[in-house]
Amino acid sequence: MRYLRAGSGPPLVLLHGLLGYSFSWRHNLLALAAQRTVYAPDQLGAGFSDRVPGLDCTLRAVASRTLEFLDTVGITEFDLLGTSHGGGVAITMAGLLRESGDRRLRRLILVAPINPWSPHGRRLAPFLSRRGIAKAFAWTMPRARFSHPYILRRLYGDPRRISHGTLEGYAAPGRIPGTFEYALSVLGTWLEDLDELKQHLPALADVPTLLVWGAEDAAVYASSAESLHQHLPNSKLVRYPGVGHLPYEEVPEEFNRTVLDFLEGQ
Repeated sequence: MRYLRAGSGPPLVLLHGLLGYSFSWRHNLLALAAQRTVYAPDQLGAGFSDRVPGLDCTLRAVASRTLEFLDTVGITEFDLLGTSHGGGVAITMAGLLRESGDRRLRRLILVAPINPWSPHGRRLAPFLSRRGIAKAFAWTMPRARFSHPYILRRLYGDPRRISHGTLEGYAAPGRIPGTFEYALSVLGTWLEDLDELKQHLPALADVPTLLVWGAEDAAVYASSAESLHQHLPNSKLVRYPGVGHLPYEEVPEEFNRTVLDFLEGQ
């Protein structure tokens, strides 16, 4: 697993979304590192980490591998920030820790995390993971570069905020064989993973949690934020008007301030 590390102070672990990698945090890493030791891993199968054939890509497996990563690099107490699919991984990690009596997780920050109340993923994931469609998707996506700008624009509330080099940065790992196969493996257990994720939520009742959403999120619907907020009684919900699925890229200064205020205020 390739990872980036910066700063000093209490550890803060950043978990990217599906088809993202540590590049996602390019506008945040140094700002957060001013007060924290920040770790930003590329999950196995993503970014510039190894591609492993037959890798178990369920939420539980990815969460367990991430916990092994923390053990390997010597992280004990830590704060955890996850976005999109990485938010689902973060919830699962928190659940596994709390259910086993492990109290090393201090605070949780979830940025538009996948959740059972957003219908978009429940419809799209089973469709894309069908055998014939999955094969066509894995073959087409590395070659259909004309579609990548459209997909990126859909993730922003205001595409004018897309910074120079963003598309090229996200496209770079896509040239590594196995990248899109990993994504399809994740989608293959999506519905079962969401059901398990929901079962972990009661264990997080006492975890200080910050929920962050862009009000114009077209990937994990902002309408699902309130339901997740209600299931996490020790949570605070922040919405950014006019912002899409990637607030840490679209309004990074505001996002960094929100995160640091939460970490310092607890």
